[in-house]
Amino acid sequence: MGTRSLAAVVLLILLAAFAAANWGAFTAPTQLTLGVTSVQAPLGVLMLGVCALLVLGLGGLALWVHTRSLMELRRQVKTQQSLRELADKAEASRLTQLQAALDAATQRLSAQIEASQARLLDRIDHLQREHARDVAENANSLAAALAEFDQRVTGGTGQGAQD
Repeated sequence: MGTRSLAAVVLLILLAAFAAANWGAFTAPTQLTLGVTSVQAPLGVLMLGVCALLVLGLGGLALWVHTRSLMELRRQVKTQQSLRELADKAEASRLTQLQAALDAATQRLSAQIEASQARLLDRIDHLQREHARDVAENANSLAAALAEFDQRVTGGTGQGAQD
């Protein structure tokens, strides 16, 4: 129970105790003037009735305000839930778009890597053929040079032996 509610209950209990202790004075008839006319009635009972009506009215008002605030809170919770669902759907949509973009980028990169590998393999094959041709040319040139050197060496020794 809240502090205000507890204070209100204590005040009502004190008022009831005061009325019970002074019940004789509360019920004693008194001359009351109502503006145009006057009546004989117990002022204490009349004031207790007015207090009771005031308490009931304020209690009803508090209940109405509390009910309205609960209804507003419920409406806000529903709104927040719908906004949260909308945000979750938007986030899921963004994640789906991101996944699609990543898949497309991965496929594009895979295609570029495959194309680069194919070019690299073609280049390696080309260089191997050039290297093999250069080696063959150098081997032929070396063989021709060795044959010429061998001819000179053997041809030169043959002439020197005859002299």
